[in-house]
This record gives sequence, C-alpha cells and structure tokens, in this order.
Amino acid sequence: MGPNLALNVEEVAAVILFGIGFTTLLLHRNMIKKIIGLNIMDTSVYLFLAAMGYIEGRAAPIVENGVTDAEYYINPIPSGLVLTGIVVSVSVTALMLALTVRMYRRYHSLDLDEILIRMQREELK
Repeated sequence: MGPNLALNVEEVAAVILFGIGFTTLLLHRNMIKKIIGLNIMDTSVYLFLAAMGYIEGRAAPIVENGVTDAEYYINPIPSGLVLTGIVVSVSVTALMLALTVRMYRRYHSLDLDEILIRMQREELK
C-alpha cells in the first residue's frame, strides 16, 4: 500500500462499498437484492461523510472545562447530515420493502423480468 492509501483507509473502504452496492443494484433482478445494494450504497456515503468530518486531535462538539474555541472541536454538520441520512434511509427502505411485499402478493415473484412479463400479460387481457 502506498502512503496515501494507508492514510485514507476509510475513504477507500467507502468507495469499495459504494462499488459493491452499485453493482448489486445494477446486476441483480431480485427486488430484495436491489434494496440491499441501495442500503450498502447509503452506508458507504455515511462512512465517507463521517470520515471527512473527523479531524485528528479534536473533540466532539460538547463544551468541556469551559473551552469554547471552535478550533478544539470537530465540525458537527457532517455528523448531523449522517444522522439525518440514516433516518431517511430507514424510511425509504421500509417503503421499498412494503412495495416489494405488495408486488410479490400481486405477481408472486420478486424477479423484475418476471414481473414485467406478468404486467404485460395483464394489459393484454
């Protein structure tokens, strides 16, 4: 490993996870696997934001011992974005799973190709 790669392990891991999630989302026809791929992509973005927001040697933005200078604390905005993103991600995942259950009840399959074929058959009737 090169010196830059060793210093940026979190960013490299986030990029690798994003690639895994993206290929899962694109290459699999199963709806559950697509949802898992999207969740892996979300997690990689949160890892990247958390890694970018951390500054070595600084503390969490909680005032301790009366120190109020901003240079002693990390920026709280990336952490807030990650928390907000997690809440939105959980909501979107729940909605996708609910829609997947409805699609399975109607078409008796989770394969997108099979669902499209059955939808076209319904339109012809």
